[in-house]
Amino acid sequence: MNSATVRNLLVRGMFAGLAAGVLTLIVAYFLGEPSVDSAIGFEEAHAPAHEHEVELVSRSLQSTAGLATGVLVYGIAFGGIAALAYCFALGRVGRFSARATALLLSGVALLAVYVVPFLKYPANPPSVGDPDTIGKRTTLYFLMMVLSVLLAVGATILGKRLAPALGTWHATVVAMLVFAVVIGLAYEFLPVINEVPGDFPAALLWRFRVSALAMQVTLWAGFGLVFGELAERLLHPKPETVAPGRAVAASN
Repeated sequence: MNSATVRNLLVRGMFAGLAAGVLTLIVAYFLGEPSVDSAIGFEEAHAPAHEHEVELVSRSLQSTAGLATGVLVYGIAFGGIAALAYCFALGRVGRFSARATALLLSGVALLAVYVVPFLKYPANPPSVGDPDTIGKRTTLYFLMMVLSVLLAVGATILGKRLAPALGTWHATVVAMLVFAVVIGLAYEFLPVINEVPGDFPAALLWRFRVSALAMQVTLWAGFGLVFGELAERLLHPKPETVAPGRAVAASN
């Protein structure tokens, strides 16, 4: 793949990331922000009167302009990185079309980068968690994420090497089983973190985590669909159709 194609895919990836970011912003505002507001209300109701802090940035600004800026900037950066990963994966993960490769890459990345770490260390609302353990929690989460990504890459390589002997289907099943077993061992041996207060509403915690998962699914699925279409048009453009009258005129 030449540099011009990579550059064009990078630009399209950033645009697709922006489009996916807009969709994610809608989900975050209507599904995620109400849960965040409820969690903040719970925290304020249970905090001593002298511990209330003055907000440097108002909550209304955080939930509107701040949220939009963060999500859209993240979407553009995410789209650029995902486009570069797509350039590397295209043609190396199987004989898929440009559109199918984008959807496959988005699905696998969603699973490895977010879903697998999320199941071990799920997202918590602002009022949940001990500030003294934030470094430990962040380290464990990123360790789980890096392990998941490396195992996904390793499973892909294993499947491709087993395919000539076992066939594509059986090789894929074996690679997925190996991935699941190793991830299960990681779930078992990595430390468990549970800092949710006993009186925190279970329904609120559930809604918050569902909204966090919905945002990521929207981001990755939106990117896969938009970028897949743009990549397909760039890499496999449709031949221009010539009107019959123009063809006759050109022959004369």
